[in-house]
Amino acid sequence: MADGQTRMTTDIRPFGAEAMARAGGLIGEGQPVAVPTETVYGLAADARDSAAVARIYAAKGRPDFNPLIVHVPSLAAAEKLGVFRAAERALAERFWPGPLTLVVPRTHDCPVASIATAGLDTIAIRVPAHRAMRALLETTGAPLAAPSANASGRVSPTKAEHVLTSLDGRIALVIDDGPTSAGVESTIARVKEGAVEMLRPGPVTAAMLGEASGLEVTGVEGAEIVAPGMLASHYAPGKPVRLGAAGFADDEFGIGFGDLAGDYQLSASGDLTEAAAHLFDALHAGAASGKTKIAVAAIPAEGLGAAINDRLARAAV
Repeated sequence: MADGQTRMTTDIRPFGAEAMARAGGLIGEGQPVAVPTETVYGLAADARDSAAVARIYAAKGRPDFNPLIVHVPSLAAAEKLGVFRAAERALAERFWPGPLTLVVPRTHDCPVASIATAGLDTIAIRVPAHRAMRALLETTGAPLAAPSANASGRVSPTKAEHVLTSLDGRIALVIDDGPTSAGVESTIARVKEGAVEMLRPGPVTAAMLGEASGLEVTGVEGAEIVAPGMLASHYAPGKPVRLGAAGFADDEFGIGFGDLAGDYQLSASGDLTEAAAHLFDALHAGAASGKTKIAVAAIPAEGLGAAINDRLARAAV
């Protein structure tokens, strides 16, 4: 391959015992495997194995300063990797298993390879709810580093076929368990100076974080990369993207919402949950279309709309 990687055959197998056995074997050999979560498809490898994590970076072409989320089966497992104070524990107990990633200090004996945390003294941890990822955690018995299963900066995958768009020939296995439900990556948050900082918006909204923690929820300022998904340019479909469209030109692949129909409709009823689930599929469709540009209808900014607009803004950079 152009970047020096050896091309391999990428196998797609439906979720089940056979796929789990194959995936467990590959991860035991230090190879990453694409697996669905409730958010997007992830590219999983043993987070304790620095060589295996390096293969995630190599497959994605990911900058080595961008840390990875480590997935574990329970809060008890998470507490072996990170330090949870009362506020973090309250958030974990409310939203785990589910689409919330918490950034906490590493424990002094944390077994996760430093390459997975980009050398930081913190670690991003999530307990996923999806049956395939939970089965893989059980099969391997390992904490699994798992960023989205796409080349770095490209559109995140919400279906098995999306994974092949940029990773075909770069990984050995994709576990297919249909489209993901949330459709955007997890919310990332950390507790700092008596407040909850939302590092990346997602399915768990600011209001939900505030209600569960009893703390003020703030954004994060500055360019320091302290968690996954904080690069300004990301989710690129390879074509110019125009946001907030009130109509679509002939050379634009129109992504509609609400009353504005297009080539792909995120949600005719204006439902933000439905729109989030369809977002990356719409960007993949636009990238694959014969149109030279992509335009997206205006999306309300409240609630889950904040996460949708965050991903769209990064796609348009």
